[in-house]
Amino acid sequence: MDPVLNPYAPGAGSAPPELAGRNDVREAVRICVERLRRGRPAKSVLLVGLRGVGKTVLLDQMRRDAEASGAHTVRIEAPEQKSLPALLAPQLRLALLRLNRIEASKDLAVRGLRALAGFVGKLKLTYGDIEVGLDYEPEPGLADNGELEGDLSALLEQVGLAAKAAGTVLVIFIDELQYVAEDQLAALICALHRCAQQNLPVTLVGAGLPQLRGRMGEAKSYAERLFNFTEIGPLAKEDAKLAITVPANQEGVVVEPAAVELIVAETQGYPYFLQEWGKCAWDVAAASPIREGDVARASQEAIAALDESFFRVRFDRLTPTEKRYLRAMAELGPGPHRSGDIAQQLGRPVASFGPLRSSLILKGMIWSPTHGDTAFTVPLFDDFMKRIMPGDDWRTA
Repeated sequence: MDPVLNPYAPGAGSAPPELAGRNDVREAVRICVERLRRGRPAKSVLLVGLRGVGKTVLLDQMRRDAEASGAHTVRIEAPEQKSLPALLAPQLRLALLRLNRIEASKDLAVRGLRALAGFVGKLKLTYGDIEVGLDYEPEPGLADNGELEGDLSALLEQVGLAAKAAGTVLVIFIDELQYVAEDQLAALICALHRCAQQNLPVTLVGAGLPQLRGRMGEAKSYAERLFNFTEIGPLAKEDAKLAITVPANQEGVVVEPAAVELIVAETQGYPYFLQEWGKCAWDVAAASPIREGDVARASQEAIAALDESFFRVRFDRLTPTEKRYLRAMAELGPGPHRSGDIAQQLGRPVASFGPLRSSLILKGMIWSPTHGDTAFTVPLFDDFMKRIMPGDDWRTA
């Protein structure tokens, strides 16, 4: 079939043609925004889940939803090596400049921009990566103590006052939130807490790997009372089927039920994998309908594509020792696994792997569902590790 018309979109953050099975969380965020707009309290929302479940796609869709309702939004992604102040400052400036164009919030937006100038001026000594244009002189004593927790709270308070005067809501969208350093995460939580205490329309919609829930609690013990944590997992079977059949049907193509069943089984309902299998099955099929045999032939191509992109990009970041540790995990199956069982595979005491395990958690490769347990953050990564490190040579490498 014509590859130009192929509707499936496997890619990092690429929006699928059919965002199936996520209406509940979209509605929860909509309710949050509307409650804040009306001066009612609402908890921020955090999406937690493995790689490939569509958190980034969902985050972007919810931002579009919020903007369509008249909310003001900022969107950042937290890389591993950049500070939260450096990420937030330019985006908050843009939000304040937009609020400055609204007559009802003009004066408060200007004061927010003065707060931003004080915030940047003092914290630049600590966070040298802050780069942002300043539009006003700082106001002495406003967000300029040089202490992140207090200054960020004062800055978000000013943004919240401007948003309230404008009759709108500021929604901060942050992806890969697990990479934010603990002290900076604590400051963000404290700032959001202050806004909530003063009934200001500022909220966070964040996304991160499963360890995010624990990291938020470690940063501030009251975090669980400020946020609704929503687990984003593989799609339910019927939703996974819709993710395959609806895009094809929109192009006038039928996917036979047996073919759909095979795709769902091969992908285990993970959205990214559904898109990859759908794309490959479309390209393999000669004509509509797409049959079970087409999917079977496409599976090898889909696995190869995932190996070279989705899986390999993560594998290549690992040291040889880290690769051996993950290969030992893979030997035990999908997981989660007891840390002692992994150490036994490698013939060393479990205590000797503490720093290695911490490094893998920092890189976002593994997480700990419960104390002493270890699991992959990437679905089906155990099968990939067996493909790329076959046999038993890894035990003695």
